[in-house]
Amino acid sequence: MMDLLSVGAISGVLAGVGTGFLGEAGKSAWVYAGGLVRRIAGREVAAPTTPGERDDVARLVHQRLREDPQLADAWLSFARSVPVPGAIRGLLRPSLPPSPRYFTDREKAMKKLDKEATRTYDGRPRLALLHGLEGMGSSTLALHWGWRQTARYPDGQLYVDLRDVGPEAALGNLLRQLGLRDEEIPHDAQGRVDLLRRCLADRRVLLVLDHVRSLAQIEPLLTSAPTVFTIVVAQRPLVGLGAQSVPVGPLGKGDARLMVERIADESVVSASRGVLPAVLDRCAGIPYALHAAALRLSLPERPEAPAVPASDDPVRAAVEDSYRLLTPAAARLFRLAGLRQWPALDAATAARAADIEESEAAGLLEHLAEALLVERTGIGRYRYRPSVRAHAERLAAETDRIPACSAAVTRVVERYRDLAVGAARAALPESWRVPSAPSSFTFPDHGAAVAALVAEAPSLVEAMRTAEEFHDWDTAALLGQALWPLQLKAGHLDVALPALETAARIADEHFPGTRTAGALHFQLAHCLMELGRWDEAEGEARAAARDERAAGHVRGHASAVEMLGILRLRQWRFDDAYACFEEAHSVYNTIGPADVGHGDLPRALALLDRHRGHALGQLGRPQAAEEYLQRALDFFRGRHEAYNTARTLTDLATFRLDAGEPRAALPLIDEAIGLLGAENADHHVRRLRELRERCVTPE
Repeated sequence: MMDLLSVGAISGVLAGVGTGFLGEAGKSAWVYAGGLVRRIAGREVAAPTTPGERDDVARLVHQRLREDPQLADAWLSFARSVPVPGAIRGLLRPSLPPSPRYFTDREKAMKKLDKEATRTYDGRPRLALLHGLEGMGSSTLALHWGWRQTARYPDGQLYVDLRDVGPEAALGNLLRQLGLRDEEIPHDAQGRVDLLRRCLADRRVLLVLDHVRSLAQIEPLLTSAPTVFTIVVAQRPLVGLGAQSVPVGPLGKGDARLMVERIADESVVSASRGVLPAVLDRCAGIPYALHAAALRLSLPERPEAPAVPASDDPVRAAVEDSYRLLTPAAARLFRLAGLRQWPALDAATAARAADIEESEAAGLLEHLAEALLVERTGIGRYRYRPSVRAHAERLAAETDRIPACSAAVTRVVERYRDLAVGAARAALPESWRVPSAPSSFTFPDHGAAVAALVAEAPSLVEAMRTAEEFHDWDTAALLGQALWPLQLKAGHLDVALPALETAARIADEHFPGTRTAGALHFQLAHCLMELGRWDEAEGEARAAARDERAAGHVRGHASAVEMLGILRLRQWRFDDAYACFEEAHSVYNTIGPADVGHGDLPRALALLDRHRGHALGQLGRPQAAEEYLQRALDFFRGRHEAYNTARTLTDLATFRLDAGEPRAALPLIDEAIGLLGAENADHHVRRLRELRERCVTPE
C-alpha cells in the first residue's frame, strides 16, 4: 500500500490538483491545499510552478508531518479526497478514419511498418515516419495499414490531423478521443502530456499523427510505451526524429493502371483505352492525380487528356483538368471559397463567399468534393488541400480580381463574427462580458451555443487573423470578446489563447484605454491564469484594470482587481488575495444607482464574498470566513443558483470538517450533492462524497 505521507505521494497530490484537473472542484482543492501547506509549514509558502518546486514543497510538508500527527491526519484526509489524474476507468476504444477501397500496392512500405511494429522492444519507441509529397497517398497508406492491424491494437487507434492545430490542442484532441471529458483534461501542456502518457502506458494502441510539419510539433505527443506504435505522416523527413523511415513515392505503371481500374467501372476503362496511356503519363503515378483522372474518365463525355511537358506538376495538372470541367457557378465558388484556409467550410460559409443561396452552395460543394477539389471532413463540412487551395487563390486573383476577392473574404469574416456574437450571447445570456453587437444567429439553449463555438473555434481564429490582415480592427476585437464562453464554459484555452493574444495587441494599438481593451486583457489574464502562466496573467490583469479605470467603467475595474485576487489565491498568497478582494469591494461600492452595472451589483458582491471567505479560511480565520460564505450562500439560495449554492456549501462544509464538526458539515454536503445532480459536475460530486465519508467514518 502506498505511503500517502511520503515525499513522492505528497508531490503527486500537489501535481494532481495543480494542473487544472477536475475543473472548479480542482481549483478549489488547489487553493485549499495552499492553505493546508501554510498551516503545516507555519508560514506562507509560494505555490509551486515546476516539478522541482513541487518536490521542495513536498519535502517541507513531509518533514513537518513527521513531527505533528495531528497535521498528518489533516493532510491524509485531504489527500484521500483528491482523485489522481490518469486513474480514469472506462476509456474508449477509438478508431481511425476510413481507408479508401481503391488502395493499391505499397507492399514494400507495408512490410517496413510490419517490421517496426513487431520488432523486439529495446527501449526505443516504436516509431515510423511515412514521408511523401502532397498527393502521394502517405496518409492513405497509414490508414490502410492501421485498419489491417486492429487485432494487434485492441485498445484502439488514435488519429490526429495536425494541419491547423498546435501540440496542446492535439493533446486535448487525443485525450477526448480516449473518452475523457473536458473537465478531466489538464489545461497546461505538461499536465496533458503526463496524462496522455499515463493513459497509454499499458494500452496496445496505434497512434497516427498526420500532416506533421516539424519535430517540435509532435515531440509532446510521442511516448516510449512498449505497446504503442506511432506513425508520423509528413511531406519530408524530420531530422532528429529517430524513426523508421518509410518513403512514399509514385506508383509503378502497373499499379497506377490498377488503381484507375478499381475506381472506374470496367466499361469506362475499356472505352478509354485510346486516352488511358496519356492519362497515366500525365498523372506520373501520383495517387491524387490518378484518382481525379479516373473520376473524369467516368463522366458521360470523357475528355481527352491534354498534352503537358513531362516536368509539369501532376497534382497541379490534375486540379487544372478537374477545374476546366466545372460549371461556371461551381468554378466561381471554388475560387472564392478558397481565398483563405478555412479549417471547416460548410454550405453557409461557402454561400457567403460566393454571395449565393445556401442550398445552391451545398450542391456545388458536393460537386467539388466529387471532383476532388475539396475534401469531406464531416457531414456537410469540407476543406481544401493546401496545393488545391493555392490554385484556387491564383485563379481568383486572375479571374475575379482584387475587389471581388476582398468582398468575398469580408462576407465570410462577417458571417463568423455574427455567428460568434450570437453564440456568445446565447451561451451567457446574463453576462455583461459578451458583445452586444447585433447578430442574426439564435440558438435553442446555452449548450447548443457553446457547442457551436467549439465546433467553429478554429475558423473563428482564422477569421480574426483575416480581420487583422484587412485592418478591420472592430471585427477582430468583437471576435476576441465572443470567445469568452469558449474559455469559460468549454475550457478550450489552447484554441483561445493565440486569438486573445492577437486581440489584446490590436486593442492596445487601436483601442487603448477603452472598455474593449479592458475586456480583452481580462480574458487573456483569465486564460493565462488557468494555464498556470501566473506572471503573464498578472500583467494582463493589471492592464485590464488600467484600461477599465481609464474608460470610467467601474464594474470592469472592480472585476479586474477581483481577478488579480483570484490569481493570488492560486499562488497561495492569501494575504495579498484578501487585500485585492477588499480593494475590489471598495471599487464596487462606488457604483451608484444610475451607473452601468448597478443591476447585477448584488450578485457581484456575493461572488466576491465567497472569494473573501476563501482567502480568510486559508489564513486561519474560520469565523470571519464563515460569515462571508454564509452571506454568499444566502444570496445564491435566494436566487436559486444551484451551482454557486453548491460550491459555497462545499466551502462551508470543508471549514466545519477542519474544525472537527462533522455533524454540522454533513447536511451541507448532502444539500450540495442534491443540487449538483443535474449540473453535470461529476468530479465535484465525487469530492463531496469523499467529504461525506469523512463525516460518517470515525477517525
